[in-house]
Amino acid sequence: MEKKTITVEGAEIALLPRANTEDYISLSDIMRKFDDEFAIYGWMRNKNTVEFLGVWEQLNNPDFNSNEFVRIKNEAGANAFNLTPKKWVQSTGAIGITSKTGRYGSGIFAHRDIAVNFCYWLSPTFQLYLIQEFQRLKEQESKAAHASLDWDVRRLLSKVNYHLHTDAVRTNLVPLIDWHSRRESFYFASEADVLNVAVFGMTAQQWKLANPEAKGNMRDHASPEQLIILANLEAINAELLREGLSQDERAAKLNEIAVYQMQILTNLPTLKGLPGKKG
Repeated sequence: MEKKTITVEGAEIALLPRANTEDYISLSDIMRKFDDEFAIYGWMRNKNTVEFLGVWEQLNNPDFNSNEFVRIKNEAGANAFNLTPKKWVQSTGAIGITSKTGRYGSGIFAHRDIAVNFCYWLSPTFQLYLIQEFQRLKEQESKAAHASLDWDVRRLLSKVNYHLHTDAVRTNLVPLIDWHSRRESFYFASEADVLNVAVFGMTAQQWKLANPEAKGNMRDHASPEQLIILANLEAINAELLREGLSQDERAAKLNEIAVYQMQILTNLPTLKGLPGKKG
């Protein structure tokens, strides 16, 4: 099989083909772009990263050692805490990150969801360019194989951030007595609308009233730019919740971030060709 790469802002980034799954992306090549060979260690020391990695594994890896993950998560954030890809894989049986040598390149590779998270930690702008180039590659592969396009922008946006967000809402806002009950849905809906207002300028109910004939909800009709921003804001709002900010404070910050990210995305002309793009 031919070696595959994508070029992001002048940096050649290797892809590692994986059986029965999507290509993994070289984190080592991304670190070389930023001239920081230790970036991954700083990223993995972050408690939010550990939570993200753990949720991803729970969603995708039936053999993941959740008990060991809980132990590592409880240690994360301490000054003496240190976590490497090798330690993470050996301790938990994780499959989202791997180290490889060979024809496809050497170094640390990660599943697309994880690579995108790593890029956001390094540079939100670089993250968006990486998404764009990976999308372009998948479109080319699909056309070359004369197959229906299996790559949809909605698949690009992992369920992981959604789970991080709902967990943060449950832990920080929902009274313990209401956990996993019908009552906690009101808290989730309220926080979802904080994100909706930041991105769409309206709540889900307001959108429905303005579009009574539309099928689905506002997110079903969102543009690729809006979906990317929503995924990012879910992770950011989860952190703001843990910091104890009020809903008004979080709404102001999230709106500011949404405006900034939309300005970046609308200046990426090739993003307009993504599947699901309206207009």
